[in-house]
Amino acid sequence: MENWTWVSEFILLGLSEDPQQQKALFGLSCTLFLIGCLANLLTILAIVLNPHLHSSMYFFLSNLSLLDICFTSTTILKMLLNHLCGRTTVSTSVCLAQMYFLITFGATDSIFLSAMAYDRHLAICHLLHYTTIMSGLRCASLIVVPWISANLLSMIHTVLMTHLSFCTNRIPHFFCNLNALISCSDTQDNKMLVLVLGSPVILVPFVCIMASYTPIAMAVLKVLSAQGKWKAFSTCGSHLCMVCLFYGTIIGVYFKPTSAHATQMDMAATVMYAIVAPMLNPFIYSLRNRDLKGVFRKLCQASLKKF
Repeated sequence: MENWTWVSEFILLGLSEDPQQQKALFGLSCTLFLIGCLANLLTILAIVLNPHLHSSMYFFLSNLSLLDICFTSTTILKMLLNHLCGRTTVSTSVCLAQMYFLITFGATDSIFLSAMAYDRHLAICHLLHYTTIMSGLRCASLIVVPWISANLLSMIHTVLMTHLSFCTNRIPHFFCNLNALISCSDTQDNKMLVLVLGSPVILVPFVCIMASYTPIAMAVLKVLSAQGKWKAFSTCGSHLCMVCLFYGTIIGVYFKPTSAHATQMDMAATVMYAIVAPMLNPFIYSLRNRDLKGVFRKLCQASLKKF
């Protein structure tokens, strides 16, 4: 029978226990993190500095960029710092704090993507009434509600985690992942809460996004020009690919039976939603936008003139 005990610190085993693989993965993670942060910071800077981009769509894009920076900084930045310092241990309080912010930013990101899909649905399918429907109050609500909901969800999980005992302090992950922590806990309540509380912030937004893009696809089919159809399908297709990547990997990690969890597969899926997806988001949602590309071009030209 396993010994259940309260632990004061956890040992993060990381992406790999092989020293050579660790160096390669460190370089790759650092590169992806820097690219993602730079792209997201440029998106926020361009939207803030250009008054013509002060509309609801760009307001959503800037918030998505901020979320992606916070989300990756919570996981990847800590992992990179631990690797540089040669440290693998993390105190229980720091571990729970990391888990709290990870759930907060991840859940906010999930709900927020559905709000963006709803905004695109209104802009394309109800263009004449868009400004009336998407008022300042509604726009602010679509920003605030995800943050409040995600914080409440994260608070519940974190408070319950403080009362658990564990059979080991070794976490086979590169950050304090919720599933990795509860997989060796002494209660089934937290495991059930992942499913019960996770559904409204993961499954429901995913369904809402699909429901929003269905009439968008129907509207695109009515476009007469082949060039217009291709452009619209290219944009919507890339958005849906990112949605499937983000939600598909999260659902695969958190919504399958505990007995079916495979550490390496879960790790690969986690890398996709925690590192790859936030890095690709600015390139898919923002940097392909014609207005934003114009602003970036002007910013680059102004910077070159100063030198």
